Amino acid sequence: MIRKFYFILLLTAIVASCRDGEKSNTEYRQTGSHPQTGGIDSADRNNNFYDNVESYPLSGGEILVEGEIENPGMVDLASLPRHSVITKEALLNEDGSNSFVGAYRYDGCSLFDILADRILDKKNKEEFPPIIDLYVEIENDRGEKAVLSWGEIYYPTVLHQIIIATDVMRIVPTKSKDLWPLPTERKLVMVNDLLSERNISNPIKITVRSCDRSFLINRHLDPLWAPEVSFSDSASAWLTLGSKSSGMTEQTVHTIFYGRGRGIHSTQPFSGYPLQEFLQKHLKESPETLREGLVLISSADGYRSIFSLSEIINRNDQANVLLVPVAPGEDGGLFRIFPSGDFFSDRAVKAVNNVIFLYP
Repeated sequence: MIRKFYFILLLTAIVASCRDGEKSNTEYRQTGSHPQTGGIDSADRNNNFYDNVESYPLSGGEILVEGEIENPGMVDLASLPRHSVITKEALLNEDGSNSFVGAYRYDGCSLFDILADRILDKKNKEEFPPIIDLYVEIENDRGEKAVLSWGEIYYPTVLHQIIIATDVMRIVPTKSKDLWPLPTERKLVMVNDLLSERNISNPIKITVRSCDRSFLINRHLDPLWAPEVSFSDSASAWLTLGSKSSGMTEQTVHTIFYGRGRGIHSTQPFSGYPLQEFLQKHLKESPETLREGLVLISSADGYRSIFSLSEIINRNDQANVLLVPVAPGEDGGLFRIFPSGDFFSDRAVKAVNNVIFLYP
């Protein structure tokens, strides 16, 4: 009887402990914080600078994926892997200056994983099967849009740097103790953007699209050569470049040039001009153009690829898109594009004849 009595006492204690744990978790949710994996290192005992204060959940509703895919539908964020990213956020002012917002660690689901199992169904697949003219529009509940190229989601040398954040933590300076303002809603977070205009709050819809511009395809063009490059937007031409550009700073990038289909191409460096310098001379940067602008680059043979404007002119990693002069008589001239932030070479357009700024 005594043993039975002690067993009942022990069982009661275990049940009470479980209830306390449930209550504790409920309290965390109600107060806007939650336990972190590994705990909070408020005394800064370990070498991780990004676990020193509590993190907070961000509110948000359902997210729909649609567009040029065979299987549209809602996103199940709970079923996807979690990623942590760190970022310093700043926004563009009307006078062209910028204002610092704060430094944060965001946890959430990457756009790479969100779109990984969506089966593409390009509208222009008969004319141009490659996926490098795809882009993605992300819209929030206030009608704001952020536009990303498919390449910056699936081709970068460092993956999972674009997330839908579901939790946030301040990165607090140890001396000033600045407590940056905390967002309250889920957020699209673009880690590689210098100015955070594309970090829109509460995204509710993701739309996959292909560029609707059409070009004459000539896969047998020999030699593959364009005598000049035209820079333009939908209304007018800005510049025609028919030789090496004087007054531009040439940059050399050492790289392993590797294609998704054919593998290794070369290990030679590329030297060229940052494409952003040509665009910034003719574009007025604004929050809207940084959020929604696209740049379409085409070749004399009809090959083309698309970039977001931000991934060309608004990077914080100095991985520039280069306009590379080609030696006289070499195939693929007069200029080619080299996207130094890409793992694959697929968006490296040869014989460039058009650089077109598109504003949806």
